[in-house]
Amino acid sequence: MSIFHLAYHVDDLDAARHFYAETLGCRAGRSTDSWIDFDFFGHQISLHKGTPFATAKTGRVGEHLVPMPHLGVILPQEQWERLAERLHEAGVEFEIPPTTRFKGEPGEQSTMFFYDPAGNPIEVKGFADMDGVFAT
Repeated sequence: MSIFHLAYHVDDLDAARHFYAETLGCRAGRSTDSWIDFDFFGHQISLHKGTPFATAKTGRVGEHLVPMPHLGVILPQEQWERLAERLHEAGVEFEIPPTTRFKGEPGEQSTMFFYDPAGNPIEVKGFADMDGVFAT
């Protein structure tokens, strides 16, 4: 099994801890006074105290311009739906609200974009058929 590791900056570790653990439901791992690790849906992210990276809405996907760069994860559809509901209940403001794109085409997917408290953009995709992730 391979998992990815990604480290990036947040400006407030307490706000990040609350958002990733309580709002997203990610399990916190090791931490110090300058960073914290999370199990981000089976992958490791390390949030370090610092200045978040600059982003811009420059990625054209279908009819949307999406924030670049961004962190993302792909979930099975049912898990994506549960997370979308959890985020709605938590009052998360969406950059792109939960929607389905490429309907009836190869790679049909559900997607949603939102930001963590430091302004880091996150995309979560949902696939009913995980074999469609790399469909052409």
